[in-house]
Amino acid sequence: MSVTMPSDPDSKEARLRRYLREKATDGELYFKSKFIADDVGLSPKEIGALMVKLSESTPDLEIEKWSYTSATTWRVQPA
Repeated sequence: MSVTMPSDPDSKEARLRRYLREKATDGELYFKSKFIADDVGLSPKEIGALMVKLSESTPDLEIEKWSYTSATTWRVQPA
């Protein structure tokens, strides 16, 4: 039997989710991980890995890999 623990509100995933929700409130948000890394206190590599996870687990945001030119550009908007 598995027990699901509540997610830590200060976890890396929670910080990134809050940031994306806040920034996408007015519509679409396009960004490269390296440009928001300092804002969320994560490395660009951590952000990239979490974006894939968030795209599957955050129903109130539409998250997609939008383009790749020297680094992935992500597109985020409210669902």
